Amino acid sequence: QVQLVESGGGLVQAGDSLRLSCAASGRTFNRYPMGWFRQAPGKEREFVAAVSSSGGHTYYADSVKGRFTISRDNAKNTVYLQMNSLKPEDTAVYYCAQSTYYSGSHSISEYDYWGQGTQVTVSS
Repeated sequence: QVQLVESGGGLVQAGDSLRLSCAASGRTFNRYPMGWFRQAPGKEREFVAAVSSSGGHTYYADSVKGRFTISRDNAKNTVYLQMNSLKPEDTAVYYCAQSTYYSGSHSISEYDYWGQGTQVTVSS
C-alpha cells in the first residue's frame, strides 16, 4: 500500500521560505511521477508543481513559477517543494501526490495516491 507523508509546513511571514518534504513508501518510488497540489479555504484543490519519475522534467503552475522548485531524491524516496518569496496567497494545505501513468499532469484525477497534507500559512 502506497503511503505519502508530508512535512515541513508552518507559519511564516511574507517573503520567507519553506521547504516541504514528502516521504513515499509502498512501491518503487523512482518509477512514478510526483506532484504537489494545494487547497486554500473555500477553494478547489489546485496544481502547484510536478516532477517526472527521473527528476529530469519539472512543471509548474504560473502562479508559482520562478518562486517554487520541485525536486526529488530517488535514493531517499522523497519529493521536495522549495518555496521562496512566499506570499499570503500561498496560504493553503499542501498535498503531495503520486501518479501511475501521467508525468507532469495538472489534473487531480490523474494522481492515484495522496498524502494527508501539511498546512502552510503566510502572514502579511
